[in-house]
Amino acid sequence: MTNVSIGFDLNPLLIPVEKILASRKIPTGVSSSRKYSQIKTSIQEIGLIEPLSICSTENDGSQYILLDGHIRFMILKDLGFIEIPCLIATDDEGYTYNSRINRLSTIQEHHMIHRAIERGVTPEKLAKALSVDLVTIQRKSALLDGICSEAAELLKDRQFSYDLSRVLRKMKPTRQIECVELMISANTITVKYAQAMLMATPEEMLVGEKKLKNTIISAEQMARMEREMTNLQDQYKMVEQTYSQDVLNLVVAKGYLSKLLENQAVNHYLIQKQPEVFSAFGKIVEMITIAQ
Repeated sequence: MTNVSIGFDLNPLLIPVEKILASRKIPTGVSSSRKYSQIKTSIQEIGLIEPLSICSTENDGSQYILLDGHIRFMILKDLGFIEIPCLIATDDEGYTYNSRINRLSTIQEHHMIHRAIERGVTPEKLAKALSVDLVTIQRKSALLDGICSEAAELLKDRQFSYDLSRVLRKMKPTRQIECVELMISANTITVKYAQAMLMATPEEMLVGEKKLKNTIISAEQMARMEREMTNLQDQYKMVEQTYSQDVLNLVVAKGYLSKLLENQAVNHYLIQKQPEVFSAFGKIVEMITIAQ
């Protein structure tokens, strides 16, 4: 079994501010940004959650280089901290730690807020700690109300507007799943897309309300939109069923064409006799290479 070395000492240490040296310059205007305000308010309300990441420049520990947490470091100095909790790296890594962070999805953020409220943290305190208004916290907490578990599962790793759930909950579970699947396949998880799906949803697929009358879209246009949406769903399901085999065939074809075009004799013949075919082959190879 391969031994994996730990990159940091597991226990944070309190390091004097004057011993920490920033490794990069903070861009001008950061202190007036909303993110800066949120982090500062959070530290003031509940303290520093994530220690800074540093490495020692000398064996005697007289100076440390800040690897990650420059904005937090700036805020802590502004707040008058004399010592700061830090995790000391066992070696000086050259990559940026923030590039290794997976950002929270919308549903993950909902679960964290919901769990905090269940454990006794008031919405008012959360709003103050996150530097947002109380209504935002309440909307985030109620994100999945009326959303079926299958649709929530499809969206669990995505980031989207909280207004999306307001539109989805007007549909029945089956329609919610269809809507989310189409948005994911189109890579367009937006409120406007969901509203278009809502407008094209038959009344029997709506929850507790009749479809609002639309003075802009005629009944004929609505019927055509519903037919087109149904056709799009059918096409999506067909593509989904054959996607893996199509990708495999495409990769094999690309490899064959690449080898074929490397042959100078074949190149010369195609250019002289079949220039359209040569151009098409080249575009296929180039397109797939860019996509990879």
